[in-house]
Amino acid sequence: MTARERRRVVAKVQAAIGISERRAVRFTGFARSTIRYKTVREPQDELRDRIRMIASEKPRWGYRFIHNRLRREVWMVNRKRVQRLYREEGLAVRRKGKKRRSQAPRPIRTPLSGPNRRWSMDFVSDTLSSGRTFRCLNIVDEFSRECVALYPSHSIPAVRVIDVLERLRQDRGLPKVIVTDNGSEFMSRAFDAWAYARGVRIDFIQPGKPVQNCFVESFNRTFRDDCLNMHWFVSLADAARTIEAWRTEYNGERPHSSLRGLTPAEFRQEHQQRENTLATTPEFRHNWINFGGHLSPFRHPDGAIARSARRHHPLTASLPRAPSHCRPFGFRVPQQDLWVNFGTGRCPSA
Repeated sequence: MTARERRRVVAKVQAAIGISERRAVRFTGFARSTIRYKTVREPQDELRDRIRMIASEKPRWGYRFIHNRLRREVWMVNRKRVQRLYREEGLAVRRKGKKRRSQAPRPIRTPLSGPNRRWSMDFVSDTLSSGRTFRCLNIVDEFSRECVALYPSHSIPAVRVIDVLERLRQDRGLPKVIVTDNGSEFMSRAFDAWAYARGVRIDFIQPGKPVQNCFVESFNRTFRDDCLNMHWFVSLADAARTIEAWRTEYNGERPHSSLRGLTPAEFRQEHQQRENTLATTPEFRHNWINFGGHLSPFRHPDGAIARSARRHHPLTASLPRAPSHCRPFGFRVPQQDLWVNFGTGRCPSA
């Protein structure tokens, strides 16, 4: 029982029986110094106001995201203090019930080595203030978790989907693989012909298994909680402006827990800087391999990998660890014909 709870108990005993504080303390057995203690802590009014302001702007953000936002705003505050003030202000995110998970084995996708390798697409529906329904095409980069495009419209057939992808091709190029569900827009002949002409492989998930398209499904929940449920769209043009502004904020300001607290734009820029650093040092690139999201060298003749070399080498000491969804399970090294087991860190002979 905390000191605050003890004070509440003593206050309730005083109000119920009508006795003094001294007698209430003697009746409950608590220390009188605990009841009469006056805190010398600063009230932190400015910090409390800022926490309440962020929580009102982002109702689906917990104290961890709020602490990340405060650190970005140059608030020198500890995470535990933010958590304590967050609870004292009565702020909490409504928890949803745990879903039943299937025990069936799921298909394992190949690991990603950079952005623009594999995208995920899906649709989300909402209504305008007039009651008319509109749909929104969501496209997410699975490596950087960046929202590539959000296209709202009353009707999005396969031709509209192709138009959106063609504009993205001119801006940033197309991925090698696009993961989609079994919707009629993605299974049409026009979309299949376009993918074949552009050299893009369409990876359909199993019917009734949306968890196989988990990246865009997770994004859809964030998109609905932070954008669709928070705005009242008067027209389709109003919805397009609001959704595009939210997409810009999501890519550039919203931290992502799977990206070590970075935003998708920061994570992509960091990856590009790392690639540029390695590109300027080809002598290291020939002998270094991607081990569990960071670089480790081949030094030992029997194929052992020196894990500690990364921490001491000047080239890789500052390189961050990649998120869990980018870490491969293993690959074959052609120079020494060895299979690298990322679970044990050993390289048994092939």
